[in-house]
Amino acid sequence: MIPVFTPSIGEEELRNVKEAVESNWVSSKGKFIEEFEKKFADYCGCRYGIAVSNGTAALHLALACLGIGKGDEVIIPNFTMISTALAVCYTGAKPVFVDCQEDTGNIDVEKINEKINLRTKAILPVHIYGHPCDMDEINEIAKNNGLFVVEDAAEAHGAEYKQRKCGSLSDIGCFSFYANKLITTGEGGMLVTNSERIAERARYLKNIAFGKESRFFHDEIGFNYRMTNVQAAIGLGQMEKIDSFLKKKIENAQLYNSLLRNIPGIILPVERDYVKNSYWMYGIRFDERFGITKEEIKKILYEKGIDTRDFFTGMNEQPVFKRMGLQIGEEFPVSVKWALSGLYLPSGLNLKEEDIKYICWALKEIQNKGRDFNG
Repeated sequence: MIPVFTPSIGEEELRNVKEAVESNWVSSKGKFIEEFEKKFADYCGCRYGIAVSNGTAALHLALACLGIGKGDEVIIPNFTMISTALAVCYTGAKPVFVDCQEDTGNIDVEKINEKINLRTKAILPVHIYGHPCDMDEINEIAKNNGLFVVEDAAEAHGAEYKQRKCGSLSDIGCFSFYANKLITTGEGGMLVTNSERIAERARYLKNIAFGKESRFFHDEIGFNYRMTNVQAAIGLGQMEKIDSFLKKKIENAQLYNSLLRNIPGIILPVERDYVKNSYWMYGIRFDERFGITKEEIKKILYEKGIDTRDFFTGMNEQPVFKRMGLQIGEEFPVSVKWALSGLYLPSGLNLKEEDIKYICWALKEIQNKGRDFNG
């Protein structure tokens, strides 16, 4: 079976983990945490990095640092991983959904203004599948309305918007280091920012808000969102290879594009001319020209030893948010179309050229048979 993704962990990471374990600093203190934070922040072009336990925690912590809470609203894309919306809910604020762009799947900037009101406090764009959002336009809207901007860059390590890396384009950038991300710490996440005030507050809140003068006197509700030194040891080893990993992702996407370009019914991912798409996952969409349904395609690919994953289900379709009464009756036609029509193809760092050629051959064969079957 060709998996959708497998991480690439090598000798550098193993040496670092051995050193961390032998030092006895295996929890949330130790040299690897600070080194990883600095190296990742520098890579993003930011002054500060704050390592946390996972990407969802990074988003929640970012919003908490900005004082967002009950009665507030945060604008997010309807088409995203549910973590984006959950982070808003954790603060007591309300996520407000916006449909996505037809070509990129990112939040439709032209629809943001109509969702802004006196309760709106922030915009939380997501760089979907590694393609950067239209950040100049989003930041301009935020500036005109006195709003914060927090980037969900969980899928966009190394992606660039107008030659600036994602995560550095807003008040706070948030990343995930889950096993299927460009670099991994197993679980883990990171906030990056250029604000010393935000960085200090993030370090304070993520560490259970221990008292500054007397450790066990707590003035605020904090969170146990600390990354371990062992995780950071893996992350630091991964940072040595992040550029080669990104290059591999882009090369894989280019090969997929060249082999799938002329197949009727397949819609390829885009890359606007002012961005660098990191192609976190290589996702394609299908339309009626392909000849058979996406569910049938998935089944046949699996039978041929090729694993796939569906695209995200829109927030408006999530039962939990329906029960909460969020955007009831509102339609999100573009994100619904994306959710119903898209599949990730295998996108791992260990994917071989012959694997990609086999996957593309399989899709061509399925398409041809589907066309024959349907006349």
